[in-house]
Amino acid sequence: MNKTVILLITIILIAGCQNTLNTAKRIPVAEVGKVVLFYDEIPALIKLGIIESDSAAIIQSYINKWAKRELLLQKAEANLSLELRGEIAQQLIETRANLVIYQYQRQMMLEKMDTTLSETEIENYYTSHEKSFILNSNIVKALFIKLPVETPYLNKIKLLARSNDQNDLQELETYCYQFAEKFDDFYEEWVPLERLFVELQKDIEDETNFLKRTTWFETSDSLNVYLISIRDYRLSSTIAPFEYVRNDIKRIIWNTKRFQFIQSLENGIYNDALKENSFKIY
Repeated sequence: MNKTVILLITIILIAGCQNTLNTAKRIPVAEVGKVVLFYDEIPALIKLGIIESDSAAIIQSYINKWAKRELLLQKAEANLSLELRGEIAQQLIETRANLVIYQYQRQMMLEKMDTTLSETEIENYYTSHEKSFILNSNIVKALFIKLPVETPYLNKIKLLARSNDQNDLQELETYCYQFAEKFDDFYEEWVPLERLFVELQKDIEDETNFLKRTTWFETSDSLNVYLISIRDYRLSSTIAPFEYVRNDIKRIIWNTKRFQFIQSLENGIYNDALKENSFKIY
């Protein structure tokens, strides 16, 4: 066993003993210039190993990486121009300010911002801005079923898939759970038409005409049968249904509230500073 491994194992054992004794003394493991790496600065996951020799090897690798980075940093700091050092210092000031402000805004939003959204509020926004929600693709409510060609009761499944009776659809679901490779029930959810045809690896030349004349579509290859039952559709360039854009509207309203809250917070702090004469313009 080489000296490095022995040293690192010794450090691990000493650290374990010191943790047990609840001592605050820090153990140095490496030094570059005046910068020291202490054992407690090594990430906990790095210090976990199956056996001591594994831990030692992992820690040695971490120390080597730390040393290379620290040496490069010290070399860079010693050779950067004064102009670049000034730019970096200013960037650090701005980055710190942005981070502190962000965390304060976040804390105030968590404590004081009203994040509740009523269904009426969402619906009213949709009604007032529905012309802003124009579809850029054709969407459908449909069933998609992918079955192996040797599936038993295939004709029965096709009949059930074309039915609108709830009992038939429940029976269809039972069959599909037994035999289908894929069963997507989008009867209550709007989805892009192209999503249904991904599995088929097939494009539709004229989606508009396809939707206008098709409520049932089936095709097959050497392995599978594909069934699509279309209950409803909306064409591209028309107004999107409320359900399709509901989550988008929630995000829009929430972002608007967030923006208004932050502006109110900033203006409140500014006005308080003016009243207290803690802010002056010369």
